[in-house]
Order: sequence, then structure tokens, then C-alpha cells
Amino acid sequence: MKVSLNADSKKVTNLARAEVSGPNVSGLAIFTEYDVDGWKYVHLRLTLKGDPATLIPGRHAVHIHEKGDCECEGFKCAGGHFDPGPSGNTDPDANHGYHAGDLPNIVIDAKGHGELETISTRITLSDGPVSILQPAEGTSIMVHANEDPHTPGETGSGHSGGPRLACGKIQKS
Repeated sequence: MKVSLNADSKKVTNLARAEVSGPNVSGLAIFTEYDVDGWKYVHLRLTLKGDPATLIPGRHAVHIHEKGDCECEGFKCAGGHFDPGPSGNTDPDANHGYHAGDLPNIVIDAKGHGELETISTRITLSDGPVSILQPAEGTSIMVHANEDPHTPGETGSGHSGGPRLACGKIQKS
């Protein structure tokens, strides 16, 4: 099956955004949901800038986290990775590579700038079981200090990206 994203077959159904911030890091995530012949696709455009001493050049993990709370130290209150089910397992390391909230790495240049554009079919902005807007406490987007190898690791090992550098609550726009 070929999916055509031409103007005749796609329709924007929802929009969301997140102001992403952390110590010496800032950015913006824009989520656009498309309906293409009854199928939902979410396009994400994430732009980041930061002090290269904090947001070091190279690859950094990006995930949707299960809670929309970025107010605590180290952003731990954002919980684990968004993975609503049917056999949901939000452990950031143990079930890694299979979470609905797993996204590609962002590449940061020598000046501390980076941009990620990706499409996901694992999440929606519309009501339903994989909506990142529907959980009562919301969800967040997280940028980590290390690269994500997209493979499972030991619980608590930081295998899926390590320390949390920046966080933003995802909100309908």
C-alpha cells in the first residue's frame, strides 16, 4: 500500500505544541496530526538551541513521556515513556524500542543547535487510546543527554538516553 500525502488526500485534524526548556537549553516542538484516508499520522518538528557545554554536539534521545509535568528537579515527575497499552510498560529502559513515545534522536551541531522532523503512527492528537493530549495529567516531550540506541536495557540503567536535559508539556494549540 502506498500512502500519498498530497493535498487531496490529507487533512490537518489537530495541532499541539510544547515549549521545551531546561538549564541552558530551549526549544519548540510543533505537532501536526494529519488524517490520510482515515489513518492518523503525527508530524513533529522540534528545534533546539543551547549552550554546547550542556547540549553537546551529537545525537540526543527524544521521547514523549507519560506525564505533562516538567516542574521537578531532573524532570523526574514526567514519569516514564508514553506507552498506553494494550500491554503498556513505561519503564524507560526495559521495554525500550517498543514504546509509543519513542522517537528518533535529534542531532545537535557544534553551535548547540538542532532540528528533528519525523512522522509517527504510534501516537495521535485526536481522542483515543494513543492520544498524547487525552491523559488527564497530559504528556511531555523530553530531550536527554545521550543518544538512544532504541534497544532494551536494564531498568534504571539510563540505556535509553540517560539524564534528562529539557522538557516541555504538550498542549493543544
